[in-house]
Amino acid sequence: MRAVLDYCSGGTQRQVPAGTLILTEGGASGHLYVLVEGKLEVIKGGTVVATITDPGDVFGEMSVLLQQPHTATVRASADSVIYEFEDAASVLIQEPAITLMLARKLAQRLNVANTYLADLKRQYAGQGNHLAMVGEVLQSMINLPPQEVSPGSDRQSDPRM
Repeated sequence: MRAVLDYCSGGTQRQVPAGTLILTEGGASGHLYVLVEGKLEVIKGGTVVATITDPGDVFGEMSVLLQQPHTATVRASADSVIYEFEDAASVLIQEPAITLMLARKLAQRLNVANTYLADLKRQYAGQGNHLAMVGEVLQSMINLPPQEVSPGSDRQSDPRM
């Protein structure tokens, strides 16, 4: 994802001291972020679930793409430098290379989740406990109802349309 840094000229570079909360679970900013250097923690429900350490890693994207509050908190666990994009939707429209890299990363995450859930389903098939519902989770991931989407943001329409 280091290649994302080539497209960050429109963002605001920020120094983030260790311990600083960048995103808060349940909050909404509409901003997209890119790590330049440092180390960040992703916290869901009070538990650290991932770390972000690779320059060019993007975060805040789920909230932007789903147009929902942040699904996790992101905190600097070391002094860090990030780029912040206030109008994330415009960045994703104007920089298709970032959008493609982001789509690939999200597809990788989904593949890992699907593979893990399929393995759980296979291991616990026929046991009748709460893990037996994994098949229902997998099926629901495939059959999510479509959401209405429109190009551009509410603030600026896409001139290509």
